[in-house]
Amino acid sequence: MNNYVYILNNKIYINLTNRCSNSCDFCIRRDHKDMDGTVLWIDEEPTVEDVIAQLPQNLDDYDNEIVFCGYGEPTYNLETLDEVASYLHCIDKTTRINTNGQANLIHNGDVTDVIVTSCDVINVSLNECTAAKYQQHCHSRYGEKAFDELIEFAKLCKQRGGNVVFSVVDSIGQTDVAECQKLADKLQIPLRIRVKK
Repeated sequence: MNNYVYILNNKIYINLTNRCSNSCDFCIRRDHKDMDGTVLWIDEEPTVEDVIAQLPQNLDDYDNEIVFCGYGEPTYNLETLDEVASYLHCIDKTTRINTNGQANLIHNGDVTDVIVTSCDVINVSLNECTAAKYQQHCHSRYGEKAFDELIEFAKLCKQRGGNVVFSVVDSIGQTDVAECQKLADKLQIPLRIRVKK
């Protein structure tokens, strides 16, 4: 069975795709088929109906925030994301996306209006402090321009009223984390430092 919904620490996550424009050195999918026992590799991307069918019946027993985050970049399956988010908002749930910030490259146009409407929190994986270092660690199919585009994506989301947060993984080292913090401060976007598992 394709797992489109999984639960970690009482929080519901939605797995929309395996596709990703990055191949990050620190990505869990490099050496794991699952997340805490739930296999997240899928054979087919879900429809809205597929996702809703897998949501727990007792939604109120879980954290109110539901997260779009799986084994790929969620914005590849943007239409489903948008419609599922609309459904979740109708039942008074909040939403977050964990994204690499390359949606505008993926869709060859500005889709930040959809992201801001769909996602109450937009967590953009900054991952490094320069374009060259980002490409060295994240290996984007778009090359070094991916970094500049993710910065622009975050800025556009913020300008549209989105609640934007950057994140980095601590495995890049304290010096680069500090440089990421400077960049985030300059853009007035909070930075969350994740511990590599």
